[in-house]
Amino acid sequence: MLRIAVQSKGRLYDETMLLLEEAGIKLNRGKRILLLSAKGFPVEVLFLRDDDIPQSVANGVADVGIVGENEYEEKDKGAKLVKRLGFSKCRLSLAIPKDDVYEGIQWFEGKTIATSYPGILTRYLSSHNIKAELHVISGSVEIAPGIGLADAIFDIVSSGSTLTGNRLKEVETVMQSEALLIANNRLPEEKQAILDELLFRFEAIQAAEGKKYVLLNAPREHLDEIIDILPGMKSPTITPLANGDWVSVQSVIAETHFWEIIGKLKALGAEGILVIPIEKMIV
Repeated sequence: MLRIAVQSKGRLYDETMLLLEEAGIKLNRGKRILLLSAKGFPVEVLFLRDDDIPQSVANGVADVGIVGENEYEEKDKGAKLVKRLGFSKCRLSLAIPKDDVYEGIQWFEGKTIATSYPGILTRYLSSHNIKAELHVISGSVEIAPGIGLADAIFDIVSSGSTLTGNRLKEVETVMQSEALLIANNRLPEEKQAILDELLFRFEAIQAAEGKKYVLLNAPREHLDEIIDILPGMKSPTITPLANGDWVSVQSVIAETHFWEIIGKLKALGAEGILVIPIEKMIV
């Protein structure tokens, strides 16, 4: 049985639970208890505060964990990074009052900065030879300048709306963050085998993200040009039709270039274009 530590609430919890569900790990999410066993896969899920996950994985309370990169870097407990998961993206940034003039990192010399991430910030300021006083706050960091508690803040930024609402502006991005899969450094062989299967499932889900499966009928005379347009995993699948002048073409295309590619296909005479969403893709 592999024990996975996940955040007990918030956006990372929601996205993690969706990933596990897509990977075939069924949990009764209505039960808000500390530890849940999965159906159909030998794992159990341990719900923790996000800042407790790195240490819990490092000391073996959990075998693996899904945690924000910000907490992984802040705690620095020695658990190994297994995979970047690509969701819950944000950044850790320095922000100052909106009306202050900012001309560079030296602005922070001698200032007081409120943050929930003193470790990351200390390393960053030290790398720029900046001496500042850190005021460590757990939650609601953005209000600190407004109530006179600090001159600036260092905190997570997603859309930036929270900064705007508190009359702050982002001036330095210190690091980018996303969800990570981390693991204990001394997993037994049987648990490593379960983790390998879990990784296989995660990678199949990630490979399908932003992809569409396209089937179309194409005039044989323009087939070479159509093949050049379609990227495919290796090459498009071509099937002859009853009408010898036409073929059926199947391929996978990225959603980011979807309409551009479809337009080119239509211009080359493609017809009956069918677009199918992809749930999983084994590459």
